[in-house]
Amino acid sequence: MAETKREIERKYESDESGLPDLTGVAGIETVLDKGVAELDATYYDTSDGRLASASITLRRRTGGSDAGWHLKFPVGPGVRDEVRAPLSPTLPRSLAGLVRSRVRDAELVPVVRLRSARDVRELVDGEGRLLAEVSVDEVRAERLSGGAGSVQWSEIEVELADGGDPVLLDKVEKRLLKAGVRRSASESKLARALAETAPKKGKAKTSGKPGKQGKQGKSKKPAADTPDLAAPVPPTTPVPPGTAAHHVLAYLRAQRDAIVALDPAVRQDEFDSVHRMRVATRRTRSAFRSFGKVLDRTVTDPVGEELKWLAGELGVDRDQEVLTERITAALDKLPRQLLVGPVRTRVRTWTHARRGGSRRRLVAVLDGKRYLALLDTLDALVAQPPLLEAAAGAPEKVIAKAVRKDFAKVAELIEEALAQPSSGPERDFALHEARKKAKRTRYSAEAAEPALGEPATALVKAAKSLQNLLGDHQDSVMAREALREIAVQAHAAGESGFTYGLLYGREERRSADDEAELPALWAEVKGGAGI
Repeated sequence: MAETKREIERKYESDESGLPDLTGVAGIETVLDKGVAELDATYYDTSDGRLASASITLRRRTGGSDAGWHLKFPVGPGVRDEVRAPLSPTLPRSLAGLVRSRVRDAELVPVVRLRSARDVRELVDGEGRLLAEVSVDEVRAERLSGGAGSVQWSEIEVELADGGDPVLLDKVEKRLLKAGVRRSASESKLARALAETAPKKGKAKTSGKPGKQGKQGKSKKPAADTPDLAAPVPPTTPVPPGTAAHHVLAYLRAQRDAIVALDPAVRQDEFDSVHRMRVATRRTRSAFRSFGKVLDRTVTDPVGEELKWLAGELGVDRDQEVLTERITAALDKLPRQLLVGPVRTRVRTWTHARRGGSRRRLVAVLDGKRYLALLDTLDALVAQPPLLEAAAGAPEKVIAKAVRKDFAKVAELIEEALAQPSSGPERDFALHEARKKAKRTRYSAEAAEPALGEPATALVKAAKSLQNLLGDHQDSVMAREALREIAVQAHAAGESGFTYGLLYGREERRSADDEAELPALWAEVKGGAGI
């Protein structure tokens, strides 16, 4: 069973002077000597360094108090989420899945072996509470793949205790800097090992002598055809900066990166991860459609269909959850005397009956060949895009024209909806179509922001307000359909339909309020659309 731990730490260059006295810093009462631990870790990656290029580390480590498999994802400077699994001869499936979106079908091979003598100290307060752990590490790194040679160094590592105040790290750092210790230039031991043992043309890599940081001895010459794991460079089609294609592709790369980066979070069922990954697929598909003059749609449309499939898989249970949350929230607002019959039980029964997927199903999709092929296709598309003639044009013209076209379609649908009889299925359908186009306009305006600046930002804000109002209206339509369905089931079971009718009426009122608000909001949006 894998477990996740938030790791907040800082690394420093060390020399023979060792660790200065930290007693009294930031309420540190005592520094406890916990002895020296011998650690032996083998790091794994693909032959082209896909994990290293994303600052992800995967290792199998023996020795110390946390022997096992460790997978670390970057969160921010000095902050990583570490997923741990028990020690085993081979990589546990629980961790293998979390790197699938990066690794795909490539093999994970040993790339670096790190052996460290770790002198551990615990920083505790006056009540004996652990504040942080400080270690002085004597490290020897040996390149196993993608190069050759070895290197060694000393470093100080300060890791905040669980739930600790990050301000402590600043105060400890102040003491360390005053003692002449320097911040490490490398984000991790692995990054340093890869950089310092990378093959250099015409010069063999060397290994350090014990106790002399920065001085090195002889090592074997690396094979000429071994790739540099620290810097994989995929083949790409050059796209001149400042062109329409440059801006569109930057937006598409950001969405591709979001899909890949959110994959582990979705597998771990992190809050809102499914929704955010679904949004990234929609943004990508929307960009294909909006910027059809930049990228050839005969190439992008099939990719868009695959993205639509993925969004559908991600939304199997998501839409149902949103609808259930809306109905449950409405029930919570009702006085108890208005809850007639087993209403909550009936809603739960209806929800479970309609639940079409599961996390197991979704993980199977993410492990499947179709999804992995889609990720490969997205990589190829942003690396070698199917550019059309307008791709070389000025973004102020090409991108702005695309955004105006999207906005014109929204305007047409809004005017059609407002012309429909109020509170009817025709208007509901028209407003739903307008909502989808408002979302597309928002996404195309997002892509235009770096090129067009404030006008695009204003349109993003306006389109989002419109999308939210129309989204609430559509949710009300869906809630009324659901309440009618639940009421029919309750009636068939001999239960009262009073509460469902009451909620239905409230949803009608809410929908009418949205429609009443729409003309003023639409006038404001039109007035602010300056692209």
